[in-house]
Amino acid sequence: MKTLAALCLSATLLAMPVTAQDAGEEAPEDGGGLMKRGAQMFFEGLMGELDPALRELEDLAGEMQPALRSFGEEMGPALQDLMGKVKDWSVYHPPEMLENGDIILRRREPLERDDDGILPRDRDWPERDRELPPLDGTPPDRERGGEIEL
Repeated sequence: MKTLAALCLSATLLAMPVTAQDAGEEAPEDGGGLMKRGAQMFFEGLMGELDPALRELEDLAGEMQPALRSFGEEMGPALQDLMGKVKDWSVYHPPEMLENGDIILRRREPLERDDDGILPRDRDWPERDRELPPLDGTPPDRERGGEIEL
């Protein structure tokens, strides 16, 4: 009889933590449910505020589509040509517009010259290093690197 009483008492004591755990698990679900509901309400309000702006953006995109398509058709070949010439955009500063309207791209670091002073990209143009005679027909008599009179 004492064995049966001890068995019932131990079964009762073991069952109590199980019921306590069940009650504890319900509490986070309620808290999680409140958090979920609060987040849902927040995003519903956000979407309500953003909906008119998104509709205006969609209308603006519809208006700009023909202009962007025309720009792509007109400038596409020139941009492809430019992309073929420039291999790494990170070696250039941002474009600058000069007072006369020209747009220039300056290199961050100049190209390195070889011993003869010809840039590596100009290696296939040997005639480029030669001096041209003045426009008035007189032969050039100044030394290389000297001052030029204007």
